[in-house]
Amino acid sequence: MKLIVGLGNPGKEYSGTRHNMGFSVIDTIADEYSIKINKGKFKGVIGEGIISGQKTMLLKPLTYMNLSGESVKAVCDFYKIPVDALLIIYDDISIPIGGLRIREKGSAGGHNGIKSIIAHLGTDKFARIKLGVGKKPEGGDLVKHVLGKFKDDEKILIDDAIKRAGLAAVAIITEGCAKAMNDYNFIPRNDNKEV
Repeated sequence: MKLIVGLGNPGKEYSGTRHNMGFSVIDTIADEYSIKINKGKFKGVIGEGIISGQKTMLLKPLTYMNLSGESVKAVCDFYKIPVDALLIIYDDISIPIGGLRIREKGSAGGHNGIKSIIAHLGTDKFARIKLGVGKKPEGGDLVKHVLGKFKDDEKILIDDAIKRAGLAAVAIITEGCAKAMNDYNFIPRNDNKEV
């Protein structure tokens, strides 16, 4: 069993915000593979299906971002999912809007959802896909930035990144992180061209 987790905050007011990129990718994967995410369990909503021959569970924790680890650990413990079968998808303010960075392990990098998951699992050795949502404006408030919505000219970049992240997630569970990194890591320059 593989577990793909998208991080975000529950509630309509958070839909489409920078901090909910993980939820958006999970919804995209669920649509593509006709997986219904409708079971309320383990402090989240889950759905099970087959993705490219792999039995896979999709999870959206409903604990709010800072407590995401509670939901992830509960699912991993119940289904005995090892960390090498876990993939976390979330937003990253250090990556330009539309960028994608895949890693096999690493620190939380200041992301409270990842801090919570590392604390609950006792390890940082799990795969992750980080979607770039851009830095906060100079002198701006970080919370307002991550809980803010994208401007119209940013939505095209974000929609593309969400699709790419969905493809990358499938590549990770079927072909492994190294191949997915080669195929899907992408950091745009200021003029939105790949570097």
